[in-house]
Amino acid sequence: MKFRRDTFQAIADPTRRAILILLASQTATAGAIGNQFDAARSTVSKHIQILTECGLVEAAPKGREIYYKIKFDRMKEIDLWLDQIRLIWEARFDKLDDYLMKIQKNKNHGKNSK
Repeated sequence: MKFRRDTFQAIADPTRRAILILLASQTATAGAIGNQFDAARSTVSKHIQILTECGLVEAAPKGREIYYKIKFDRMKEIDLWLDQIRLIWEARFDKLDDYLMKIQKNKNHGKNSK
């Protein structure tokens, strides 16, 4: 399925990230979401629209209300990408740790030989 917006652009905005956190624990109407923010309802609606267009949020009509819920399968894609980045950084930190241990060992070795 082709989405009209880029997922990473969508989550770059702090308000949209906050909406995702809210929807991670419960479904909510646009009004209920809007009540959580100090912004115009039209602004919050635009954020919800962007999240929907990139496939992170799904609209589910119930009677006269539309409830929004997070699409966890799309969030997993972000998590997989973050895992790749996390592995790279962990490897870098491991190398740095090894290097610092080597320096410390050499420093201590120099003290013992005096």
